[in-house]
Amino acid sequence: MTTIYLDIETIPAQKPELIELLRDEAETEKAAVAAPGNYKDPAKIQEYVAEKRAGIDAAFDERYRRTALDGAYGQIAVIGYAIDDLPPVTLYSDHWDKPHYEAGLLENFNEDLRSVYEKSDKTRPIFAGHNIRDFDLRFLFQRYAVNGVSPWPFIPLGHDARYGSYDTMLEWAGRGAFVSLDKLCRVFGLPGKSLVNGSLDGSKVWDFVKAGRILEVADYCKADVERAREIHRRMTFTACNQMAA
Repeated sequence: MTTIYLDIETIPAQKPELIELLRDEAETEKAAVAAPGNYKDPAKIQEYVAEKRAGIDAAFDERYRRTALDGAYGQIAVIGYAIDDLPPVTLYSDHWDKPHYEAGLLENFNEDLRSVYEKSDKTRPIFAGHNIRDFDLRFLFQRYAVNGVSPWPFIPLGHDARYGSYDTMLEWAGRGAFVSLDKLCRVFGLPGKSLVNGSLDGSKVWDFVKAGRILEVADYCKADVERAREIHRRMTFTACNQMAA
């Protein structure tokens, strides 16, 4: 059975209408601000409301950045994958800000997977990764739907994700719990993220992309695919069997 190791890197909303929707949400939130009932002095009420509204304005950039984790708003910048023992592949381009970039990325991913399948034993592959069920596969499902692109049929999206994937975070920590990929790397004696690239982590992906450094983001994604593969092999005892052989 073929195993496909997967990781994606995402960025905040790029469509102007979605950014405007975020601003509308912030304005609605500001309009709803009211002082506590025990405030009686009009000046203090006004001061309280102004302070809270200013806080909402100040937090808008963070609100925008968080859309990178929301498949309804955010966009995939890089798709990284590896087939069994083969070197990782990353799909991306410098034209990430063009209107049809993401749809093209998804279509290219479909074509790559279709080609892999045609050369395989034709059994349904397993997709493996870290936090793959609740993030990568869910985000992919949402972006395929938003872009109107039909996914390759064997990608375990939506309900199928439970049966066609192996999530190293879920298997290690259990449902609803969290363990970082970096921690698992260190537990298993593998290089952690900070040892691979100390200047880039998930919170800085957008900064790197908009600064024209998407190649570095692709390399970061590729390294995560490799780390997830090593962790998967340790957790499924594949590495143990290889060493014993």
